[in-house]
Amino acid sequence: MSTLTKQTLSHLDWLEAEAIHILREVAGQCANPVLLFSGGKDSICLLRLAEKAFRPGRFPFPLMHIDTGHNYPEVTEFRDRRAAELGERLIVRSVEDSMARGTVVLKHPGESRNKHQSVTLLEAIEEFSFDACIGGARRDEEKARAKERIMSFRDEFGQWDPKNQRPELWNLYNARSHKGENIRAFPISNWTELDVWQYIQREQLELPSIYFAHVRPVVRKNGLLQPVTPLTPAKAEDKVEDVLVRFRTVGDITCTAPVESDADTVDKILLETATTTITERGATRMDDQTSEASMEQRKKEGYF
Repeated sequence: MSTLTKQTLSHLDWLEAEAIHILREVAGQCANPVLLFSGGKDSICLLRLAEKAFRPGRFPFPLMHIDTGHNYPEVTEFRDRRAAELGERLIVRSVEDSMARGTVVLKHPGESRNKHQSVTLLEAIEEFSFDACIGGARRDEEKARAKERIMSFRDEFGQWDPKNQRPELWNLYNARSHKGENIRAFPISNWTELDVWQYIQREQLELPSIYFAHVRPVVRKNGLLQPVTPLTPAKAEDKVEDVLVRFRTVGDITCTAPVESDADTVDKILLETATTTITERGATRMDDQTSEASMEQRKKEGYF
């Protein structure tokens, strides 16, 4: 009589298997999906998951980034290089293009372009007739994100109704949609920030240098560290400090703040992440300092 040895799977194995299943469901059910890739840590994990789901073949979807034009150069340079290394098609659409068309109008030149990504995304979806956008959002990031399904339905206007979502019982996902409608799929929805860093460590994933501790000029404002850059210059009354910082999340320069940290390796970041009591976006996103309702409203208008 043979003895079967039960293999013990780690929590990362389970999360990885679920994410790969979701990616394959999107590929199987949707005619023209796209994977949103910004060069940030969550979308870097998505690329590795896509490799495991579909290699040695090509990805059954292109990559796309909605660029505000105000992104950190370390991240956009990494984005372009990583897509080239994988040999996958990268589509970049810019908020600046929407501004030139007149579909995005800023209230003033210094307004953050972050929320206006919704317009550019919806225009790109229409341009390429994408019926699904795969994103790296996680439920632990923000309360409004926690309300979304893994397959989040958007109507023909790109709008999200949190009270009108499809049930997802027994890991059965419905990614089908009518022409003009869209699905936002979130394969790592059930992951936490700590899970992401543990996966980065296990898979030895390369990251933009901005995620690791480095000295950067900042100004302390409203409990956050505002980077001093040509886009966000210090005012006459500001006290500029050179501080050892790292970024927990990356996005538009005008609304993404670093945190004080000496964590210059993944091991150190893991320890720091495991012991922090401040949420990822709460510590770093200047545009999230308002309320849950504001994020929910932006998502209803088509935000990621």
